[in-house]
Amino acid sequence: MIPLTLAEIADVTGGTVVGDPAVVVDGPATLDSRAVEEGGLFVAVAGEHVDGHDYAERAVAAGAAAVLASRDTGVPAVVVPDVTRALGLLARHVLDVREDVQVVALTGSSGKTSVKDLLAHVLAPDGATVATRGNFNNELGVPLTVLGVDELTRYLVVEMGARAIGDIAVLCEIAPPSIGIVLNVGSAHVGEFGSADNIAVAKGEMAEAVGPDGVVVLNADDVRVAAMRTRTEASVRTFGTGDDADMEIGDVRLDEGGAPHFTLGHDRRRVEATVPLIGGYHAMNAAAVALAAVSLGLDLPTVVDRLASAGSATSPMRMERHVRDDGLVVVNDAYNANPESMEAALRAVAAIGGGRAVAVLGAMLELGDDADDAHRRIGRLAAELGYARVVVVGDGAHGIAEGAGAVAETVTDVDVATHTLPASLSGDEVVLVKASRGVRLERVARALLEGTTTR
Repeated sequence: MIPLTLAEIADVTGGTVVGDPAVVVDGPATLDSRAVEEGGLFVAVAGEHVDGHDYAERAVAAGAAAVLASRDTGVPAVVVPDVTRALGLLARHVLDVREDVQVVALTGSSGKTSVKDLLAHVLAPDGATVATRGNFNNELGVPLTVLGVDELTRYLVVEMGARAIGDIAVLCEIAPPSIGIVLNVGSAHVGEFGSADNIAVAKGEMAEAVGPDGVVVLNADDVRVAAMRTRTEASVRTFGTGDDADMEIGDVRLDEGGAPHFTLGHDRRRVEATVPLIGGYHAMNAAAVALAAVSLGLDLPTVVDRLASAGSATSPMRMERHVRDDGLVVVNDAYNANPESMEAALRAVAAIGGGRAVAVLGAMLELGDDADDAHRRIGRLAAELGYARVVVVGDGAHGIAEGAGAVAETVTDVDVATHTLPASLSGDEVVLVKASRGVRLERVARALLEGTTTR
C-alpha cells in the first residue's frame, strides 16, 4: 500500500481520526486479524456471525498501524459510517494517485481465477504485478486487492464477480479498467440472477466500464459475450476458434498428462503454444490471456514462452494434481463448481484417466429451478465419458447419481466419504474431486492423500 497518514485516509473516506492523525499506514490491508502485517490496516467489518471490531485490539497488538472501523474501539483508527464503502473509496484513491498503473479487470461465469493467475504470471517479468488472491472478487475483495498497489506496481490484475446486476459496475468504479475481459456467460448463480440473459447484462457492465482509450477483450465463441461489443466505446478485440477472432485458437490436443497443446494466431502470425495445466479449456483461457497481454504491448512469442512455464501459477483446489506414492492420481478441483466447469473438469480427467477415471462429485449450488436437471446432465456425461465410478456425496447431488446410472454410488456426506473412499481405491485410478465451495469436498481429496508424499 502507498503510505498514507490517518488524516489522509480520513479525508478520502469522510471519516474521523481516533488517535494521532500523523500515524502512517504503509502495509497491506486485511480483514483477518491473524494475517496483519507490520504497518498495515485492519478492516473491521461487522458480519452476520463475526464482528471484526472485536478483534481490533488484537490486530494493533500484532502490528497493524490502525483500524478502519464504524465505531471507536480504543485503538488508532479512522471511524467511518460504512466500512465497505470507505474501503472502496480508499482503494480508488490509491489508483487515482498511481494513475500510471495498468488495470486489467476480468469477469465471467467460469475460468476467472485461472485466467487471472495466468495473466499475472505472464505480466510479472515485465513489472511488479498485483493480482487478486484466490477469488477475492467482491465489494471487499476488490478494494483489498487494489490496496496492494504501491509505488513500484506496474500492473493490477483484478478478478470481478457478481451476484446481482450492478455489481460489476460498482467494482469498476473502484478499479477502473484500461483493459476489460469477459470470458463467458454460463449458469453459475443463475438461481440468483433468474436467467443467463440477466447474467449477460451483469457481465456486460465490464465492457461498459472501459473508456474510449481502453480495450475490451471478448470471447467470440460465446454469443452473449460477443454481443457486448455494442455496449462499449473502447476498442474491441476477440479470442476464439473462428478465423475472424483477433486471437485464434487452433489444433487443440492433449498430452498424456492432460495439458493442452494448440496454436495461437494473431496479426497474420501463428505460433505453437501450451499450458502445463490439466484440461483442453485452458487453450481458451490462454488465448484470453495472450490477447490481453498483446494489447498491453507484449509480443506473442514472449507470451507463449511464459504460458509454457505457468504450471505453478494456479490458485489452490483448481485442477490441482497430486500423485500418491502408490500411483493414485488425485485432481482436487473442489474450490467451486457450476455445470460448465463441472463438464470441463470431467472431460479433462476422462482424457487422462480413461477407464481408470473415478469422479467424486458433490452439489453445484445456486442453480435455481434448473438444479436437478443440471445435476442429472452431469451424471449422464460422466457415464458417457466412461468413468469407472461416480461417487456422489450428499443428498444435494442426488441428480448426478440418477443421471450416471449403474456406475453411480452415493454416500450421505463428506465425513462418510473421507472414511470409506480411500480404502476402496487400488492406487491405479485417476480421481476427480469436485463440488461447489459450500460442500467442502477438498476434505475428501486430503483424505485420499493423507500420510503420503505427493508430487
